[in-house]
Amino acid sequence: MIHLKTEEEIEIIRENNLLVSKTLAEVAKHIGPGVTTLVLDKIAEQFIRDNGAVPGFLGYHGYPNTLCISVNDTVVHGIPSKYELREGDIVSVDCGTNYKGFYGDSAYTFEVGEVRPEVKRLLEVTKEALLLGIEQAVEGNRVGDVSAAVQRHAEVNGFSVVREMVGHGLGKSMHEEPEVPNYGARGRGPKLQTGMVICIEPMINLGKKHIYMEKDGWTVKTTDRKASAHFELAVAIGKRKADILSTFKFIEEVLEEKRR
Repeated sequence: MIHLKTEEEIEIIRENNLLVSKTLAEVAKHIGPGVTTLVLDKIAEQFIRDNGAVPGFLGYHGYPNTLCISVNDTVVHGIPSKYELREGDIVSVDCGTNYKGFYGDSAYTFEVGEVRPEVKRLLEVTKEALLLGIEQAVEGNRVGDVSAAVQRHAEVNGFSVVREMVGHGLGKSMHEEPEVPNYGARGRGPKLQTGMVICIEPMINLGKKHIYMEKDGWTVKTTDRKASAHFELAVAIGKRKADILSTFKFIEEVLEEKRR
C-alpha cells in the first residue's frame, strides 16, 4: 500500500533529509587516507543526536551501526569497521535519520584522494543517472519511467545496473511501497502522484551487474570484485517537477573546500 503524505508531513520528511545531507557533509570533512570507517560512523551518530534526531539505521532489523559504509566493490550495506581508507578507494556513505516520527535517507559516494579515471567516470555517470531519474519523478508518470532513465544512462556509458537492490518509498517507515528499481521499461509500474515520497538510488557497477551477500547478512558486493557507486536522494512527486528533499549541496561545499 502506498501512503500519500500531506504537505505538513512532507515538510517533516524534508527536515529529516536536510539533516541527513548535513550529516553526510560532516562525515565528508573527515574522509581521507588512514581514517577508519568506524570513526566516520561515530562522527555521524554524534552529529545526528546533537541535532535532536536519532540514527535511522541503528537497530533497523538488527543493523548494528548509524551508517552503511561501502568501500570499492561493496555495493551497499557495508558495516563500519576498523578498515582504514586508502588512497584511490571510493566509499559510499548511506545515512538515515528518524525525527518527529518520520525518516530521512540519502547516500553519496566519495573519492579518497586520486582515483582511477574509469572509477571517477563511474561516479559521474551514477550521479547523472540519479538526476535523470529524478526528472521523471512527476505526477502522471510511472515508476518505470524513473527506472528506465537510470538504466539507459548507466548502460549507454558502458556500466551495469544492480537488479536486486532498489529504491523505495519513504515516510513513517524507512522502506515503504513502491519499490523503485534502477532498471525497467517506460510506462510500467505504479503511477506517480502528488503526496508520494520516494528515494531514488542508482547502484551502478564498473563491471558486471552480479552481486552476492557476505555471511554477515548485510554486506553486498560485486561478484567480479570491481567497483560499485551509489548515490541517493529523497524526492516528493510534483505536478511539473520533483521536489528534491535532500541535497548534495552541503557535501559538495565541503569537498570544494578540501580541494583548495
